[in-house]
This record gives sequence, structure tokens and C-alpha cells, in this order.
Amino acid sequence: MGYVLRVRLASFFTGAATASFLGLYILYKDYKVAHESIAQQFSLCFKVRRLHEPLDRRISALESLKQGETSQHVEATE
Repeated sequence: MGYVLRVRLASFFTGAATASFLGLYILYKDYKVAHESIAQQFSLCFKVRRLHEPLDRRISALESLKQGETSQHVEATE
């Protein structure tokens, strides 16, 4: 094998390895950004749920009071 062919093959494989590492690095960074985004959305969703829990409890209490009042009105009319 000639010297020029060896140099060309070495250059080709060096370039291929560099491109592979660069591609893997870009994919890794993209994965990391996507993971952080999903984690942030989940965290926000969890915080919103925690904020709505007291409101849901208050609504349930009001609905139960309303149901109690309507049942009293039904009993009174009978």
C-alpha cells in the first residue's frame, strides 16, 4: 500500500470518528435539553395541581352544603 493511500485512509477515518463524536455530542445535548424541558413541565403541572387541591376541596365542601340545603328544602315541602 502506498504512502498516499495510507494517509488518505487515516484522514478519512479520523474525519469519520470526529463527525461521529460530534454527532453523538449534539444528540446528547438535545436529549438533555428535552429531558429538562419535560421535567420542568412536569414540575409546573405538579405545582398547578397542588394549587388547585385547596380550591377543589372548597368546591366540594360548598357542593355538599348545597346538597344538604336542597335535601332540607325537599323534606320541608313534603
